[in-house]
Amino acid sequence: MGCPICRDMERAIECRHAEYIEARFAAYYRFCTKLAARRMVELERAKNELEDHRMVCVSASGKSAHHPEQALLTFL
Repeated sequence: MGCPICRDMERAIECRHAEYIEARFAAYYRFCTKLAARRMVELERAKNELEDHRMVCVSASGKSAHHPEQALLTFL
């Protein structure tokens, strides 16, 4: 019972992480770290978006879909 939005966000995090690693180990990194820093910011944003979604996601919380407001209250 996985949430498709959670799965998509997890894939996005994996992609952002791979992009960051690629930028971090690129030959130009010694001279310009801006691209790697930008990739790191994108990775952190993706992680935060997933965390925010999981706070209200019925599948991630394991609560009943009939009472999503109760799932939200458990995180407050």
